Amino acid sequence: MANTILETVHLRKVYESGPARVEVLRGISLRVREGEIVVIMGPSGVGKSTLLNLIGTLDKPSDGKIFINGEDVSQFPEKKLARFRNEHIGFIFQFHYLLPEFTALENVLMPRMVKGNDWKSEEQHAVNLLNEVGLEQRMFHKPNQLSGGEQQRVAIARAFMNRPKLILADEPTGDLDTQNSQALFKLILGLNAKYRQTFIIVTHNEMFAEQAHRIIHLYDGAIASEKVLRS
Repeated sequence: MANTILETVHLRKVYESGPARVEVLRGISLRVREGEIVVIMGPSGVGKSTLLNLIGTLDKPSDGKIFINGEDVSQFPEKKLARFRNEHIGFIFQFHYLLPEFTALENVLMPRMVKGNDWKSEEQHAVNLLNEVGLEQRMFHKPNQLSGGEQQRVAIARAFMNRPKLILADEPTGDLDTQNSQALFKLILGLNAKYRQTFIIVTHNEMFAEQAHRIIHLYDGAIASEKVLRS
């Protein structure tokens, strides 16, 4: 049995503004094992991105606990949390968020630069990652010289830079056409198979979801159903 990378326990998120109170997540408990691709689906507004933000430590839960690699990150102070996030979690968003003044290689290196230490020693690792995503001929190009699909491939390489335990992707193909979406999903599946990299992905793409290990459907802030596709 693979190790549990992520566990959430009765996770709740409530937003309050004056007398208004909206409960976005209602006691989400789930476990994700090392090497799994878990897809989260559901209609807009059911809390998918909120859940991903909590798992990624970008926001704090109103109640409940989040364990990543056995550590209760919901109790971490902000400075420790930021360091943990940079070292253990990779992010892929709908928009690539590449820094326009830097090359593809420099963008991939950015998480290591933030981490500090001797980032120059990791430059070959960044080169290898760009080779892995098929951009060996484009690593010295800036984002405006890359296609949308290429920009998102740089974002995937960047997510791998610090060798994270967990990669979170929020609608990673939302800005891509069908051909580039299929190529990106194929790349994610290949990286998962090669490195046993754990992914949690929010997507509306049912064709890709059916290739994951599990699909979790959210409805009204709670887990409505779970489908195991492969072990």
